[in-house]
Amino acid sequence: MIAVSIFLLFPFMSPLQTPNTPWFAATIGLLGLVIGYAAASGIDGILPSGGPSAPPEIADPSAAAPVVEYDPPSIDDDDVLGEEDAKVTIVEFTDYQCPFCSRHYEQTFGKIKSEYVDQGKVKYVVRDFALSFHPNAQKAAEATECAADQGKFWEMHSAIFSQQQTWSSSTDAPSVFKQYASDLGLNAGEFASCLDEGTHAEEVTQDMADGQAAGISGTPGFWVIGSDGEGERIEGAYPFETFQAAIDARL
Repeated sequence: MIAVSIFLLFPFMSPLQTPNTPWFAATIGLLGLVIGYAAASGIDGILPSGGPSAPPEIADPSAAAPVVEYDPPSIDDDDVLGEEDAKVTIVEFTDYQCPFCSRHYEQTFGKIKSEYVDQGKVKYVVRDFALSFHPNAQKAAEATECAADQGKFWEMHSAIFSQQQTWSSSTDAPSVFKQYASDLGLNAGEFASCLDEGTHAEEVTQDMADGQAAGISGTPGFWVIGSDGEGERIEGAYPFETFQAAIDARL
């Protein structure tokens, strides 16, 4: 800025020339006074006043994020496995093409059934949570609902999960589900019409919306609910012991 000021005072002077006149000396002296005053008063654009700018005011970083409280989901009109008056209800939200859901079915569901459902302590409900990036999940869910129309929900549920690797990458999964329906002794024509026409497509979509409203964000997702209507969420393919602790706490 000093160099610019000198240049403005002597616009035709090369930086290497130094005029030897009383006027030059007087001008330099005057310029020194101006710069000294600027330094003392902190004129914007000449010399900064104080240190760097203070950071913007931010919220207290130690403040906890608000906790969202979710209500347990209903069992809707889905098939119930177990006694209607069981003290504990488990609602599972599942995606039939999800490998973690298959793991839960293969490793944990059977133990919950034998230890609690078959003993009259727990009733178990499965609702749909067909994720969009699993191309065959929607029709798999619809297939279980179409089978439910003929009283074979749990049989189709088992067939689809136990043979997930067979149909998961198929380009015509509905044909595979129709074969399962035939193997289970269902009316093939009724099942095919139900699946092809998307009779339960809206129901599957509504299940997912209900799950999201209940705080489910991925699959498998569960609610373990006591007789008082209070419950806890479990999200993931956790081992049997996790469910055992949640169930026993509510019995």
